[in-house]
Amino acid sequence: MSQYWILAAILLPILGGILIPRLPFRTRRPMLVYTEAVVLLTSAIVGLLLLQGSTDVFDVVHFVGDLSISFKIDGMTMVFGGLIALLWPLATLYAFEYMVHENHEKTFFMFYTMTYGVTLGISFASDMVTMYFFYELLTLVTVPLVMHTLTREAILAVRKYLYFSIGGAAFALMGMIFLIVYGETCEFTLGGVFSSGALEHHGQLLLWIYLFSFMGFGVKAAVFPLSSWLPQAGVAPTPVTALLHAVAVVNAGAFAIIRLTYYSFGTDFLSGTWVQDVVMAVTMFTIVYGCSRAVKERHIKRRLAWSTVSNLSYILFGAVIMTPQGLVGALTHFVFHGFMKICSFLCAGAFMHQTGKRYVYEMDGMGRSMKIVFGTFAISALGLMGVPGFAGFISKWNLTAAAVESGNPLAYLGIAALLLSALLTAIYMLSVVRRAFFPSGEWDAEAAAQAKDPSWQMCLPLLLCAAAVILLGLFSQPLVDFFRAVALGMI
Repeated sequence: MSQYWILAAILLPILGGILIPRLPFRTRRPMLVYTEAVVLLTSAIVGLLLLQGSTDVFDVVHFVGDLSISFKIDGMTMVFGGLIALLWPLATLYAFEYMVHENHEKTFFMFYTMTYGVTLGISFASDMVTMYFFYELLTLVTVPLVMHTLTREAILAVRKYLYFSIGGAAFALMGMIFLIVYGETCEFTLGGVFSSGALEHHGQLLLWIYLFSFMGFGVKAAVFPLSSWLPQAGVAPTPVTALLHAVAVVNAGAFAIIRLTYYSFGTDFLSGTWVQDVVMAVTMFTIVYGCSRAVKERHIKRRLAWSTVSNLSYILFGAVIMTPQGLVGALTHFVFHGFMKICSFLCAGAFMHQTGKRYVYEMDGMGRSMKIVFGTFAISALGLMGVPGFAGFISKWNLTAAAVESGNPLAYLGIAALLLSALLTAIYMLSVVRRAFFPSGEWDAEAAAQAKDPSWQMCLPLLLCAAAVILLGLFSQPLVDFFRAVALGMI
């Protein structure tokens, strides 16, 4: 019976979103209640499913051979699905106030809700074919969200987003085809799906295919040099960018790479090869590159976007260490970064919504009158920096421990990249906090005094996310133990 509830969890937000423009809402309030109810009900179903534990494969549509649309719950599903189910209702509530003065609200909430179901499809996918189907569907349903404002800037951003995503999809498709041809099964299997004969006769070819697939899925994970679309997509409304940069699109890319590495090609095959060195070098460079761009960026949302570029490669760096401890570090940052980054993006959006300003230099003194917004931003900043007592410290500690335990000399260089990134993160995050609470030189005290915190619909998600950053930093051991069980194949 739980198998049908998986299908219900995926279809409810998709079908519920499609109905939003078609239902006869007389006022705005019933539409908002309906939207939040659909999202909350979906999250409740997902929560109950994940509490029941792992399931067998559920074939929805069978094409031929091993090709099918099928779902199951395993440890990776619990990680990604749980994160989505927790954060989507908060982001939706936040969007109600943010979108009050925007046009085409029904269309916005239609695609916003549908994206929830599509992202769950990626999480619950039992094989590469199913994941790839929903992965590409995610591109299609997020395009209208990125171009919502229909400005020239938004059109250019969505054009780049499409170009990069379609190109990445082509490379990812190569990997899927080779998995179908040479793999013993299409199902995600911890340790890989290739037979010893396929590895013996086609090993070098498969290493190249892994590299192409890594970079293909790496488009959504914003690895260098395929990351420029992400800051440009910041023209979308903040509820969209918060999910793009913290939950849905970019995490889908990281999730796909973890599935590709650990559950399709297998770390026994990849570890110690030249392709491991290549992808590890790419992630290390992206870590430093993203932080460096963030330090130079003065537009607040683009600064946070470059921060996302860097932090996503934290996850990928842990993944390509290709050890159980590396996967623990990757999953820890996968979840913890989601809370930290959505908190910082929602704070930036609240500042923009309340003041109409966009740049860091315009934040002088704003923290004195917008205490909730910039207080929670400070908490997310401390978390992203990796200050002990906050979530980011735990994930960075696990990544560093994995690098040391791996014995890989290149991974040791990754530790240096993490330390340099921590320094640069302190510069680009604390400069915002300093300006907000301790302005120096000439600043517009009158404008700062007129600013105020938004209503509870925006403030509640900020406070809950900031509380999570602290609680995950102080009481992370049960969750880290769960990640370790997932990495060892016990769940």
